[in-house]
Amino acid sequence: MTRTVGILHTVPALAPVFHDLVTRGNDISAVHAVDPRLLATAIREGVTPEVTALVAEHVADLVRAGAEAILVTCSSIGEAADAAAANAGVPVLRVDEAMAHEAVAIAAAAGGRIAVLATLEATVGPTGRLVERSRDGAAVEVIARVVEGAAAARASGDDETHDRLVAEAIDAADADVIVLAQASMARAAARAATTVPVLTSPESGAAALVELLS
Repeated sequence: MTRTVGILHTVPALAPVFHDLVTRGNDISAVHAVDPRLLATAIREGVTPEVTALVAEHVADLVRAGAEAILVTCSSIGEAADAAAANAGVPVLRVDEAMAHEAVAIAAAAGGRIAVLATLEATVGPTGRLVERSRDGAAVEVIARVVEGAAAARASGDDETHDRLVAEAIDAADADVIVLAQASMARAAARAATTVPVLTSPESGAAALVELLS
């Protein structure tokens, strides 16, 4: 029997990426909602009550469309996803949730430090706090920072500079595991030379959604 999932995006270009990750090789269909206003507001003002209400509306629409579980692919609005989950009636997953738990497990085994990198101030806070909560008493240190200039480069269409700046920040991080807070940063990880584990959210977030249905 084909299962149905819902996926909420704030970046339109990520919809086909996650669609492929979730449906390829699985008996799963995906319905998508895309709303760039959510990220624009989060960048400008933070996760406001308006953002939280809109996320809840999108989640409810996806449930009405048949979604049995929902993935929110934008880390910047992760805390709004948490709020929506309380009344959704189906599981609502944050894209960075599985990655946060994996980072804590790796760092705890290494004795260690987690570096959380983001290109937006709006993202580094929510993901950093998620990783902190995921510690669950583990003796690990979480260091979060913004990769300066990367967001501006991407906004201007200069993906080459964006990826180079992110890769340089990865290689400069003094940590036992590195977390890339935004799905849009994943491609840059391949350019880094570090031997430290670098975790990205698209694959782990999609896998968590698929596993939930299985």
